[in-house]
Amino acid sequence: MYFRQFSVAALVSAIASGVWYYRAQPSKAGELEQAKSSGETGASPVSLPSSASHAEKPGPFSAGAIRQALVVEADQFYLRDLSTNQPLIKNPDVQSSQQVEMLTPEQATTKLRRTEESHLINRGRGVLRYDLVQLPSNNPIEDDHVEKLIEIPPSVSAPPADSTTSGNSSSDWSFWGVFDGHSGWTTSAKLRQSLISFVARELNSAYRSAASTAPTPTAVDEAIKKGFLTCDHEIVHASVAAVSKANSKRAAAELLAPALSGSCALLSFYDSHNSLLRVACTGDSRAVLGRRAENGLWTAHPLSEDQTGGTPSEIARLRAEHPDEPYVVSRGRILGSLEPSRAFGDASYKWAKDVQERIKSQWFGRSPPAALKTPPYVTAEPVVSTTEVRPGNGDFVVLATDGLWEMLTNEEVVGLVGRWLERNEVNPTASFSGSVGNGEGDHRSWKPTFLRGGSNDTGTILPVNKSSDNAGSGGQRAPIRQQQWDVRSGDDRFVVEDKNAATHLVRNALGGKDRDMKKEERSGCGKGS
Repeated sequence: MYFRQFSVAALVSAIASGVWYYRAQPSKAGELEQAKSSGETGASPVSLPSSASHAEKPGPFSAGAIRQALVVEADQFYLRDLSTNQPLIKNPDVQSSQQVEMLTPEQATTKLRRTEESHLINRGRGVLRYDLVQLPSNNPIEDDHVEKLIEIPPSVSAPPADSTTSGNSSSDWSFWGVFDGHSGWTTSAKLRQSLISFVARELNSAYRSAASTAPTPTAVDEAIKKGFLTCDHEIVHASVAAVSKANSKRAAAELLAPALSGSCALLSFYDSHNSLLRVACTGDSRAVLGRRAENGLWTAHPLSEDQTGGTPSEIARLRAEHPDEPYVVSRGRILGSLEPSRAFGDASYKWAKDVQERIKSQWFGRSPPAALKTPPYVTAEPVVSTTEVRPGNGDFVVLATDGLWEMLTNEEVVGLVGRWLERNEVNPTASFSGSVGNGEGDHRSWKPTFLRGGSNDTGTILPVNKSSDNAGSGGQRAPIRQQQWDVRSGDDRFVVEDKNAATHLVRNALGGKDRDMKKEERSGCGKGS
């Protein structure tokens, strides 16, 4: 039985801020001060506000010293040594019972909206709103996500040369990530817990090293890559050393779980001072930018490339790295088994054979892949793209795991968000006309005719420029489930029924107007594979 899971974050108006934000004040040039407040020690966690729209600022914080990293968890934000380990926690769906029966339309909608979140913030820094939703196919869901916004003092992130703002102006570092787990939930949970901490530490180091000038684009990209690789090294290799030292099966169960399972990662990083959005992709999740063209319609701009055993550039890389192994890629999979060619964890494709055999004999584990010869075959190093966003033009970004892209093309996704903006009369440019950070912009003044110039009043045609080669180009796969499930083509199959843009996308991925298809998929008795 095939029952797809989705993780979608729709970032509207360039990008959108996280649920929580943190204020930073410099302790000395290029460094951020550790969180402190009345009655707290330097290591105490800071409680975070429950609302992001105009919350009380909890005070200064640290971006991490050389041997420490930011830890940003539910309602906590503090420093922690990178070597510290703590148990991973995943809150399963409260409705854990499973049944196979056709849902009513109302039940299907309830299930679609169970995990949705919408967050609005208007700080005048290129951010307005983000929506997110998850739709699980197992319990607990193997996917995860994280969203954080950090206010950076000018001593760390200097304004651009042409900036008209005060020299004392701070900037926002915004992060959004979706993690597509496989073979278990522990790797994606580890990324939710730690990845931004590793990346923020490296970014902080890069900005401090640049002194009074901004770091070079290459330096920023390399910092992000180093953060990814350091995080994966802790998951895959440092865990083995820790287990060997502890020499207990209990420690092995806790420490090796994130290494034995795996996860793709898609992390975006936005610096409000230069309006640059960087997208770091490890695996086959995807980011797509929606930008309004001169004709008033939206255009889809992919910001990442699917990295699988079927991607030509990845096949060429792997064959060059393992020239004497004809089965390094077989049937579109790494060693004939794993589909993503880049991932966190998946240690059976990274550990040497003797390490795997020792772990299996002393603690537990899987047998090494039969074709294993010269690991590693899978890397967590991301491919980083950089895009200058245009907040005043209403740019938006969609980040999603592969479940969405197996059902919808890039252009359909961008067109669906465009239609959602029109129907809900959301103005993604409003946050740049009012006072900075007051949260009082007019978010409902964008009329449907603004995009379409008065055309397409029936709303059956998506407001997007369509090309003749939308799917399968640029390293991105066509939506395979459309073909397998014989989904009818045409924009008239889509609906707008949700106030959450991410839920709107998932609803249409699961059938839109075809209510029977949506009910089948949500019931767990849909078309199988």
